[in-house]
Amino acid sequence: MKKVKFSKLSLSDKLLLLTGYLLLGLFVIAIIIPIIYIVIASFMDPITLQNSGISFDLDKWTTTAYQRVLSNSQIWVGFRNAIIYSVVFTVVSVGVTLLAAYPMSRTDFKGRGLFNTLFMITMFFGGGLIPTYLLISNLGLLNSMWAIILPGAFSVWNMIIARSYYQGIPSELREAADVDGANELTYFFRILLPVCTPVITVLALWQFVGMWNSYFDAMIYLNDSAKQPLQLVLRSILIQNQPESGMISDMQSTAARAQLAELLKYATIIISSLPLLIMYPFFQKYFDSGIMVGSVKG
Repeated sequence: MKKVKFSKLSLSDKLLLLTGYLLLGLFVIAIIIPIIYIVIASFMDPITLQNSGISFDLDKWTTTAYQRVLSNSQIWVGFRNAIIYSVVFTVVSVGVTLLAAYPMSRTDFKGRGLFNTLFMITMFFGGGLIPTYLLISNLGLLNSMWAIILPGAFSVWNMIIARSYYQGIPSELREAADVDGANELTYFFRILLPVCTPVITVLALWQFVGMWNSYFDAMIYLNDSAKQPLQLVLRSILIQNQPESGMISDMQSTAARAQLAELLKYATIIISSLPLLIMYPFFQKYFDSGIMVGSVKG
């Protein structure tokens, strides 16, 4: 069927379609090749990796990097903190966003235009790092989980997407709820939210990934190493080239330590990416539908 449809296209359409496929293929290759390199390099013997690069000879592979990374307590502390922060941030952010988007989707909400204007202003202007730090300090949130969760919990862009999704739901659903005597809270929590699963899933995925990959706020507001997320531990390994001392303390020579430190970078990248790689397939079926339905109305 696809071959028949392709044969019916004009020459210009065929060239445009083939060009699109070619560019998409190049884009996929540009993503896959670095991933394959990192995965293989994480299993390589550090001396072989440094001298001759990656090899597909399994005799030159080793799990030393993974053993050292997984045996380090700070990695597990960071992993636990990152999961806690990401889950709590996702719940708080999605909850606040959905609650804010509902009144903004109602045409009978007085002051809707004013709030729209205020929300739009915050998308382009912010207080800056120093005023924000002073605010967090005066609120007594420094060196606490809430210092990295509350400031970014509300996203105007996500609110607009949720509002558009609400507006795409038939008004007959609200009218039927009114006939049955449902109030606003009953309608929102028991009727509206169950039909908003696609957009809720999309927002949750965005917020979880955003917090999982974030490290700047934690670097600014958290001083206790026991509260640092995985991203700060990875930053010290990947950017500052300072792996935890327990990972390389048994290596005698400086060259061996440098080789092992380089190998640890690849292993930590793979380990930190696993939760997102495992999570995404379960959300994928909602992703496209949530984005497209939320963009029907503006």
